[in-house]
This record gives sequence, structure tokens and C-alpha cells, in this order.
Amino acid sequence: MFKLGVFTDEVSQDFGAAVELAQEYGLDGLEVRSAWDKPPHELENRDIRDMREMLKGSKLAICSIAAPFYKCDIDSPAERAEHLAILESCCKLADVFDCDIIRGFTFWLKGNPDDRWGEILSAFDEPLEILERYNKTLAIENEASTMVGNGRVLARFLSDLDSDRVGAMWDPANDIFDTAGEIPYPDGYEAIKDRMPHMHLKDAHLNAETGEPECTPIGDGAVDMPGQLQALIHDGYEGYVSLETHWRPQSLSEDQLNRPGGAAFSESGEFATRLCLDNWLVILKELGLRG
Repeated sequence: MFKLGVFTDEVSQDFGAAVELAQEYGLDGLEVRSAWDKPPHELENRDIRDMREMLKGSKLAICSIAAPFYKCDIDSPAERAEHLAILESCCKLADVFDCDIIRGFTFWLKGNPDDRWGEILSAFDEPLEILERYNKTLAIENEASTMVGNGRVLARFLSDLDSDRVGAMWDPANDIFDTAGEIPYPDGYEAIKDRMPHMHLKDAHLNAETGEPECTPIGDGAVDMPGQLQALIHDGYEGYVSLETHWRPQSLSEDQLNRPGGAAFSESGEFATRLCLDNWLVILKELGLRG
């Protein structure tokens, strides 16, 4: 059975509030993307000490460091150097929490990815050295705002990169935002399932009036949640599935969706995350996966 997690900043910027909610719902882990208005690579020693203290006795693991690694301009040497430092900082943070997974991306979408494919691959030479040094796995998320937007392209990227240090951070709802029209499950999932150390869960659909993609509560969107979750069981997936709510009663801006974090992003997050957790647990119960 896979393990259940939640992004802390989808609950609150107060890390302690996320710990309390995760315990209340009987979750297994937490994913750190921002806390106290700081991204993971900017957390200070006192923040980390507080986090460790809040986790004591909870049995909750830090299942992933949701770094913004390589959400940057492929043509900016300065940004790329900054993001190599971000990766190393997040590897050090992961060490503190006995965490193996760092989340990463493949640069902001710029032109046709096929025209930059060799550049994208070669940009991972230095990250692979960092990952080897810290014994970490980089899980690349499919995201429409980046060069790798769906499961098929992510599978191609992983195959061409050919490194045991890099796998898939599968997010089925992100397929809804991608223009290729890939069906999240089964098509996108089937493409990457053999290279997936970690997974995110949210839901989305195309707005009936505007035709634009938007996030929804779990179970209300276009992702086949029962099919996707049942497939994880069938395929023997035992890693984490982290709820990345992304839906709010008030709409999040495109910039907030692409660069999540901070107090404005987390506003109403606990309400939205509770609703999504409730929906998720109902689906799991209907599948016979949860009491």
C-alpha cells in the first residue's frame, strides 16, 4: 500500500499546524515546499530545530523536499548557478530529516522543447554529481509551465538522461494543464510508472465556460482518481502520494500556481486541504483501501 502525505504549505505557513492536521487524518508524511514564508533552501537553523521538535512523537516522515530546482530560465547562467546551490541546500536539508527525495523541474517552457533537448539533458551533468555526493534521488515533476509537461515527455526525458539518480514525480492533474491532451490516467501514468519514486495528487478540469484548466477539489475534476489509485495498488507502488491541494475557495493566480509558497498562497489552505483529504479518504474507503 502506498503512503499518504500532504504539502505543509497547502495547510498553513505554520509548520506546526500542518503536523497537527496530518496526525488528525492519520497521514504518514509531510512534503516541505515552504514554511514560515521561506522556501526550503532558505530555512534557517532555528527553523529546522523547531520543525524537528514539532515532529517528535508524531511518527510523521518528511517524505520529500519540494524544491523549486530548475524552475528557472535555461538561458540564464546566473539563474542556473543559483539553482545548483538550491539543490545542494535542499540535499543538506533532506539529510537532516532522513529524506531521500528532492523535487525538480526542467526549466521554464521556452519555445519548442525538442529544439533545446540536448541542452536540457546536458544541464543535468552537475546536478547528477550533487545527487551522487549526497545519495539523493531527484524526482522530476511533469508541469506544463516547464519543458517537460506530461507523462510521455517525462518518460522520454528519463530514458535519454539514463540515470538511477533521477526519476518521475508524477502529477496526473498537471496533464490537464498541458496542451498535448494526454489523458492523465491511464496514458500519462503508464508512460512513467516504472520510474516513479514519488507522486503528487491534485485534481483539475477544463472550465466549461472559458475552456481554461483550473484546479478542483479531489474527485471533482477530470482525473480518474479511483482508476489511478487502484492502479498504484495493482502495480505494487509503496512510495508516497502527497496531496498538493492547489484548489482554494478563492482562485489562485497563475503565478501562485507556478510559484507556490508564502502566506497569500496558503490562505484558506487548511479549509481546502481538509475538504480534499475528506474526499480522498472516501475514495480510498470505496476502493477498500482504507477503513
